[in-house]
This record gives sequence, C-alpha cells and structure tokens, in this order.
Amino acid sequence: MPARLASILERRLGVPIFPNGRHQVDVGRRETIARVSAPLLLLDGASMWFRSYFGVPSSITAPDGRPVNAVRGFIDSVAVVVTQQRPGRLVVCLDLDWRPQFRVDLIPSYKAHRVAEAEPPSQPDEQEVPDEEEVPDDLTPQVDMIMELLDAFGIPTAGAPGFEADDVLGTLAARESCDPVVVVSGDRDLLQVVADDPVPVRVLYLGRGLSKATLFGPAEVADRYGVPVDRAGPAYAELALLRGDPSDGLPGVPGVGEKTAAGLLAQHGSLERIMAAAHETASPMAKGLRAKLLAASAYVEAAGPVVRVATDAPVTLSTPSDALPRVAADPARTAELATQLGVGSSITRLQKALDTLPA
Repeated sequence: MPARLASILERRLGVPIFPNGRHQVDVGRRETIARVSAPLLLLDGASMWFRSYFGVPSSITAPDGRPVNAVRGFIDSVAVVVTQQRPGRLVVCLDLDWRPQFRVDLIPSYKAHRVAEAEPPSQPDEQEVPDEEEVPDDLTPQVDMIMELLDAFGIPTAGAPGFEADDVLGTLAARESCDPVVVVSGDRDLLQVVADDPVPVRVLYLGRGLSKATLFGPAEVADRYGVPVDRAGPAYAELALLRGDPSDGLPGVPGVGEKTAAGLLAQHGSLERIMAAAHETASPMAKGLRAKLLAASAYVEAAGPVVRVATDAPVTLSTPSDALPRVAADPARTAELATQLGVGSSITRLQKALDTLPA
C-alpha cells in the first residue's frame, strides 16, 4: 500500500497502520441500536472505488479541475446498493495492509509480483479492472476526498492494522448474530464467507460491474463452482487453495485445476479428507492425482491461513455505532465538500436513497 494512501486511512481510523505484521487493538464497543430485519451492509471500499475510477470517465472533474470520477462513482454506487438492499447498518471496510506479513511468512510468493509498482492499463474495460494494489496517481487523492465525505456524512468505516479488507469483511460478517449480512465486493475470494447460519451471509459480487452484480449465497456458490452446498463457503476457500490464484502469487497444486478441485471436494467433502485419501494407499484415488497432492503437501498445509479470510481481525470502527445515518452528521461540511468537489448531484442521490429507508 502506498505510504500516502496508508496515511489517509490511518487518519480516518485514528490508529497506527503497520505495513507488515499484526498489531492488537481494542475493538470499540458499539452503541446499542435497534435490531431490525434490515441487513448489515459491508462494503469493500477499495474494490468499489477502483471500479468507480475505471468505470466513470476521467473527464469528470471538480470545479478546480481535480479528477473526481472515483468520488462520484463511489457515492453513486453506495446510493444504488442502499436502494437495492435497504440496510439498517452499513460499514465501509478498508484495506490497511494489502500484503500482511503473516501471509508472506507462510507463502513468500504471496503478491510478491505486485511489490514493484506497475503502470495500470490505459483503458481497461469493465470486466478487467487492474490490481487494486496498483494505485493510479490520480486515484490516491480521490480516496482522501471519499474519506472526507464519509466522515462528514457520518458513514462508518472499519479497518484492522496488519490485515486486508477481506479480513475486516470476514470478521464483521462472522461476528454478526442478529441481522442478515450482505458483503459488496468485486473480489471473488470473499465468496468463502457465504453462510446460512447463524444469520444469512450473502455476497453481492461486482466482478462485471454494479449493473451486472450477482448475489451469491451457499446455493449459488455450490451451483457455480460445484462445491458441497452444506459447507459452500469453506469449500470455496479450499477450492481456491487447490486451484491457486496467479494474481495473488498462489501456485495452487500443480496439475489440479478448478474442475478437478471441485470434483475432489464433491467426492470427499473437505480438503482434510482429500489429503487423508491421498495419504491412504488403499483409497480409490488415482495414482497420478495422489502423487500431485502429496508433492504439494507442504503448500497445502501452509496456504490455509493465506487463502482463508481472517474472522478474528482486531477491527476498529470509526464511529461508535455501525447504524447507517439517515442524514449527514455534519450537513454544513457535507455541503461544503459537495460544492468544492462538484458532486452535489451524487450527494443528493445518496440522500434520496436514505430517505426511502424506514426511520
């Protein structure tokens, strides 16, 4: 994560960000709020503002000429998902460490190819957004603008020093025991958090853009990837571990692709049972497949905590409550920023979306 972007997020949360390693912080106690059936909406901040940056024309600028395409797109996207999902609570989850040391210690190749900054493609299409760690120069100041607007409006953000946004999303989803949860992200790694108990957890996947977003639950993940529906979330993480992910520097098990991994999980039920069968010479597993799995035993053992999102990250909220405000906490500051940035119409759309929610 670029130092300037880390500094922006550090100021927002009021906690130090350590580029590598874990740092334990106390989780602030949330204010008691009325529990309703409206969902808790967890937004993957970086995923959404990256898609906004590349999806909204760069010709969108503030009155002073500064680019604000990501700002406008992000606010408009929040308005859309609020209208669609009608949440009672909402948290924008932040990526405070894109390459945590605990993951690098286990798999040194984890995101190693992204360490050197790379130039993003000049005109990526909606379906091929560049890596989110490759922050374009004119996006970083827009993140600062987004943070200022969120703060003025009183919309909660959350992060965990030494952890990725995926871990923040996973932790908040795992903690929830009252309301349904909807995670909004373009990162398919988060499909592993889908669940039905103790509350429904769904992922609104933005891989092809918000207009083509797909809502995934256990049944949809099982249908799409062929994993057991009764443990679709954990099984998806195990499928990803076996398959690997070159974009994250995860090699997977050589010779085991997505189809083979899904078949193994359908047959054996879990990664643990797959590896047990590989070690059992009397099992009906094909010799060649057994050899591939055994040769990759060290990787399989190490990769678990790398591929799985954390559910115990030391998350800090920026506000005492995760309740979604119905009006701006600081109307004067919000109006001032909207005028300065030329995003008044987007703020109006967000307010209209909030006005449709029950009091």
